[in-house]
Amino acid sequence: MLAVDTIRQEWGRGNRRFEELLRDPVARPRLLAQLEVVTDELRKRVGETFTLDELAATYAKADAWVHAAVEERAATPGWPRTLALVQDAAFHRYQRGANDYRP
Repeated sequence: MLAVDTIRQEWGRGNRRFEELLRDPVARPRLLAQLEVVTDELRKRVGETFTLDELAATYAKADAWVHAAVEERAATPGWPRTLALVQDAAFHRYQRGANDYRP
């Protein structure tokens, strides 16, 4: 469980930094579009019934598919620079649907 707790902290830090970036009115629309793409992929890959361990296992393999999904569906100038934060924010928000979620 320690590994999951550490990953959840990483998601939280990334989400906080993502929220800071959303304050930029120019960046906001592209960041939200990227977040939606990653969240949509999470729905497909993890489903609606999952545990935090399952979500963490998906996260461990996410770099390649997150990159491919955003590149295909929401690429904008400079998008690779913020991709890690978008990924963390998506997982941070998605974890709330886990069967064993606790704040």
